[in-house]
Amino acid sequence: MSVLIDRHTRVAVQGITGKEGSFHTSAMIEYGTKIVAGITPHKGGQQSEQRIPIFHTLMEAIEKEAANACVIFVPPAFAADAILEAVSTKIPLCVCITEGIPAMDMAKVWSVLKGSQTRLIGPNCPGIISPGKAKIGIMPGFIHKRGNIGVISRSGTLTYEAVSQLCDVGLGQSTCIGIGGDPVIGTTHRDALSLLNEDPGTDGIVMIGEIGGTHEEEASEWARKNCRKPIVGFIAGQTAPPGRRMGHAGAIVSGGKGTSESKIQAMRKAGFHIALSPAEIGQKMKEALSYS
Repeated sequence: MSVLIDRHTRVAVQGITGKEGSFHTSAMIEYGTKIVAGITPHKGGQQSEQRIPIFHTLMEAIEKEAANACVIFVPPAFAADAILEAVSTKIPLCVCITEGIPAMDMAKVWSVLKGSQTRLIGPNCPGIISPGKAKIGIMPGFIHKRGNIGVISRSGTLTYEAVSQLCDVGLGQSTCIGIGGDPVIGTTHRDALSLLNEDPGTDGIVMIGEIGGTHEEEASEWARKNCRKPIVGFIAGQTAPPGRRMGHAGAIVSGGKGTSESKIQAMRKAGFHIALSPAEIGQKMKEALSYS
């Protein structure tokens, strides 16, 4: 099993004619993802390099190609509008890869996203992969292996490291969700935990967080009350100085909130198996499964 995507997901690529959009469209097709349409205003009626039909709007792609998910490779200045277009179509899933979207733009998106029928993953994320079925995003597909461990992370690079560590101890993945490292995102750790907790094909979960914000603490409290599966937790940025942004736009400790200590403490309270280094993730998960 998997969550959010599978081999039947039909994907439209917003920004398919750009350099990044074109490159990653080819990689997604090679992995087996069903890319059914591209969206580039004023280029409707043409075909992409991969011979994918291009439409002026996402609604056309939904009506003519039955797209039920979209992925955004649109420059930062226009990405928020691309998300809003997706929300207006009521498409079930929108994955935004774009990095550097202004926070004010995303605040406006978030107000519209609340209560909508569209789930947003990202922005500033690697996307989603269900190994052996489909990937929507920029992650290298070959490093993943089909299995029963769900992975949630704010960091693309740490997602790849976690996957490597899991595979090294013989554990494959059900679904890996890169939720994004910006301050304002669509799907939080808590949201992703809930999805994986309900998935019968997921037996254990790896949750990777970072300094900054309180999403990890909120997810840990939710898991303490609701999650029935073993969870391995890791927090990046344990040596970061307060008041300095580290890497992602949301990775900053300010006002005494968002510290690695508070996040790890919340995870411990919720019964997580804590990895103090990314190199421990695979072994910790193997041990956690044996205890469950």
